[in-house]
Amino acid sequence: MARETLAKTSHILPDRLAPNLRLWFVGTAAGPMSAAVGAYYAHPGNRFWRTLHDTGVTPRLFAPREYPLLLDLGAGLTDFCKTSWGVDSQIARDAFDVEGFRRKVARLKPEALAFTSKTAAGLWLRASTGRITVGRQALGEGPEVFVLPSPSGLATFYWSLEPWCQAAAFLRGGPPASVIARER
Repeated sequence: MARETLAKTSHILPDRLAPNLRLWFVGTAAGPMSAAVGAYYAHPGNRFWRTLHDTGVTPRLFAPREYPLLLDLGAGLTDFCKTSWGVDSQIARDAFDVEGFRRKVARLKPEALAFTSKTAAGLWLRASTGRITVGRQALGEGPEVFVLPSPSGLATFYWSLEPWCQAAAFLRGGPPASVIARER
């Protein structure tokens, strides 16, 4: 069930962004566990942190509370919805601040955006999830775009590590084919 904060200006999870970062990981909204503990991708069944380690983004397995350390690795973290939490389908459509996100991108100029779900990618691309494929997108203008399968345990059926390897290779500045990661 989606929940809203008491103050619309309060962010459930703070952005971890800086100008000219190599890549931003972009979600839709904090899940219940993340909202409760104040850390991105905090549910034990979420693959986010394990995947970042397995693909070589992080030098070791980070705990969710260590999310601020991603900035030192050239990666940022944000969500489209900063004032509600829960399952995407239960969050009011107007709670997703797409225009605010577009302003952040224009101001901070990340080299690439890695959307951690097709729902998040659809908000940016203005497309339905059924028309979006996972992996690197050929858009031609703006930041590079990667659409990643959701790391949520609720999306296990759709899981694939390969698009995450592509984004990790971009972050490290290497070619996607050179990435070797072990499936978990």
